[in-house]
Amino acid sequence: MATVRDATYDMLRTLGMTTVFGNPGSTEEPFLQDFPADFHYVHALHEATAVAMADGYAQASGVPAHVNLHTAPGTGNGMGNLVTAWHNKTPLIVTAGQQTREMLLLEPRLASRRATELPQPYVKWAYEPARAQDIPAAMLRAYATAVQPPAGPVYLSLPMDDWGQPADALPTARTVATRFAPDPERLTEFVRVLAGSRNPVLVYGPGVDRSASWASAVALAERLAAPVWSAPAPERAVFPENHPHFRGVLPYAIGPLAEALNGHDTVLVVGAPVFRYYPYVPGGHLPDGARLLHVTDDPDEAARAPVGDSLLSDPGLALAALLDQVPPSDRPPPTRRDELPAPEVGTPLSADALFAALAAHWPADGVLVQESPSNLSALRRQLRITRPASYFTMASGGLGYGLPAAVGVALAERDSGRGRPVVAVIGDGSLHYSVQALWTAARLALPVVVVVPVNQQYAILKAFAELKHTPGVPGLDLPGLDVVAIAAGYGCATEVVQTPDQLGAALAAGLRADRPTVLPAPISTDVPSIL
Repeated sequence: MATVRDATYDMLRTLGMTTVFGNPGSTEEPFLQDFPADFHYVHALHEATAVAMADGYAQASGVPAHVNLHTAPGTGNGMGNLVTAWHNKTPLIVTAGQQTREMLLLEPRLASRRATELPQPYVKWAYEPARAQDIPAAMLRAYATAVQPPAGPVYLSLPMDDWGQPADALPTARTVATRFAPDPERLTEFVRVLAGSRNPVLVYGPGVDRSASWASAVALAERLAAPVWSAPAPERAVFPENHPHFRGVLPYAIGPLAEALNGHDTVLVVGAPVFRYYPYVPGGHLPDGARLLHVTDDPDEAARAPVGDSLLSDPGLALAALLDQVPPSDRPPPTRRDELPAPEVGTPLSADALFAALAAHWPADGVLVQESPSNLSALRRQLRITRPASYFTMASGGLGYGLPAAVGVALAERDSGRGRPVVAVIGDGSLHYSVQALWTAARLALPVVVVVPVNQQYAILKAFAELKHTPGVPGLDLPGLDVVAIAAGYGCATEVVQTPDQLGAALAAGLRADRPTVLPAPISTDVPSIL
């Protein structure tokens, strides 16, 4: 007789979810016992690492990923990166063990007291089945919920004694649509406004990349002869950054963002919230007299926008529809941005000099995963992303995502057969939030290269302290961290790089290697401006 466990694995096979990320616990062992040979268990040393690896894998592969956590404590450990997965709009099925049903009334050790409430509000759906036989159908519903827009994580709490129960017939596999088209009447209004605009500007967000619509985004910009900005603090790259229409990433504060859009009478935002702000710098949300048009597949983004008229739609379908209807402009196209002068090379390197060297040696089809907040402006200045699905970071602002996400991205590149090289830029502060991800990368023999700008401080927090006039904050310096010794201890190749040529040679060697390579690079301790 088939058990609930048998039926659940069959359902996961049907859904194409044969990779499981996790750190095994006692409440998960009944599910994981006799682990099927056609499944791959990606072993993380911490649940936060497992969640971020699954997130990176799902984003790079374009399909949902499954991460298995250890009841309430494991869910708590993974919660920071579950918040990031929510903001990243990453489809994840998160399963967590629960204590034996027969003891739940007693609240024994490792019982999750309010299991479905614990991950709220950072999951789209949370459920603990009323009976064991419901688990396969709950898995199917979880998948359908996770992939529908806006995509995101879902959570199933599964009692450990359910797996051996006899199963009902396997639910019939079914599919759900994951894209929806714009309302025709509102689309016509957007076309009318854009056609009559004197000086429109386009603001593209991560939804453009998630919907695989770079080509339409470029064509619409050229049709309108409009400059293009990336929405502030993007977790994906949205437009070829070497294109003459591209202007950069908007600042993520209210007043400075509006100032960057001065002179434009129409602002079309596609695939992003309006807007993602962090430091409070007051001002108007838009330049005086400007009108904002907003396209999003997320009703919550539409509801909370402080200004503008919103249109619910898959960003790619909306861009294609606009492209069909917007007439060509007779305005001259924007001129290309001035090229940056080459940064001076000193000892230690400045962040700009380090990233200029990285850009000079960047592989043509490289994928960048970054979590270096204090150096992000320099990185984006020097290294321009020119291909879709080639830039990943955290939308939440929470640290501990980038390194394990890079491992997940690299594994997806291997599993998909694309084999694109993956390079992570992870600050020395960020590195230690999820440093144990290096062990998983080494065990999987992934040739991911991790460049670590070493400034021995939380420079981003020093920048915020300057902006907010909060001197004397403790804990902002990071002395005594030996990145080389730590990386070697996890099984990585490692080398300190101090010159541009040394970085180029080490990067090339690392991308050819059969294990991860960690390249700490001492940089200047100058604190950059937060804006």
